[in-house]
Amino acid sequence: MNKLKQFIHLYQQAVSYWSYLTPVFDLAIRGYLCWVFFRSGLAKIQSWDSTLSLFENEFSVPLFSPETAAWLGTATELSLPLLLLFGLGSRAAAGALFVFNIIAVISYPDLSAAGVNMHYLWGWLMLVIVFHGAGRLSMDTLIKRWVLPKQS
Repeated sequence: MNKLKQFIHLYQQAVSYWSYLTPVFDLAIRGYLCWVFFRSGLAKIQSWDSTLSLFENEFSVPLFSPETAAWLGTATELSLPLLLLFGLGSRAAAGALFVFNIIAVISYPDLSAAGVNMHYLWGWLMLVIVFHGAGRLSMDTLIKRWVLPKQS
């Protein structure tokens, strides 16, 4: 029984060291998602005529005209990833990007299996942020500490 207690103690000690990396891991997830979606938004504004053509001929976004969908999609991809990166309103930003991600998959029927899998990965990572929050290295945490200081 003594060996078991020693093993449990060593295990708990190792896990406590890993927990120091949690904020960095949270930031890495947010940074990765920002990179993926912001880069896509930049590609859209670099060639607006091509973007409009894609939304008119390739993507079938429900409820919106192709031009409105192009504007909304581009604005979404340029704004929400930055909120995620800085961890500002991150749960709402991740939730909105999650819905955007679903619409992207539905709107583009010719998406390859590998592309669908990437969207699944991004969706799961966004859900981590929705349910877990942005983590300690975020504006959300700084604002919370400033607005709601610890009570003694």
